[in-house]
Amino acid sequence: MRTFLKLSTLTMAGALLVSVAGAQSMDKNPAPKPPDSPSKVLLDRWNSVGNKLIEMAEDMPQDKYDFKPNPAERTFAAQLLHAAGANYYFIYPAKGMEVPKDVAKLADLKSKAQIVEFVKKAFGDGAALIQSKGDSGMNDLLIDPFSKNQARFSDFAWDFIEHSGEHYGQLVVYYRVAGLVPPESRPKK
Repeated sequence: MRTFLKLSTLTMAGALLVSVAGAQSMDKNPAPKPPDSPSKVLLDRWNSVGNKLIEMAEDMPQDKYDFKPNPAERTFAAQLLHAAGANYYFIYPAKGMEVPKDVAKLADLKSKAQIVEFVKKAFGDGAALIQSKGDSGMNDLLIDPFSKNQARFSDFAWDFIEHSGEHYGQLVVYYRVAGLVPPESRPKK
């Protein structure tokens, strides 16, 4: 009987040690995932703000495209055109080209369909440029068309992402003042 008790105790202790060891190995956190590459992070943020503006452009009713919260503000349409059109002040210099004068003629775009198409194109062109640069092109230099100083490609791109984000925030206010709920603020299905 004593032998049985000793054997049972040893078996139970062994089983307990095995289960504790197994639990410890399961509790260990896996190695953290490495960060995405700099160009992927930049592209993801570019697309994120671009997609928000595209969604607003598609969502806002046509009859609200001329809405502005007060007379001193731009219309909803003019805000979209400004935010998207500004991207070409990044895209063209990054390609070593001068910004064409017709980028400033955005007032010619009147219909919702034309404006939606332009916003999609402006953000699509920027995304394609960022993809073409890849990680190796993040430190390429360009001439800032405003200051005429050299700028690093990635730094300049981040400036335009911030600019688009600022206009996104303004357009959220336009929605709210117009009595509408912005797409990002709606309950998710």
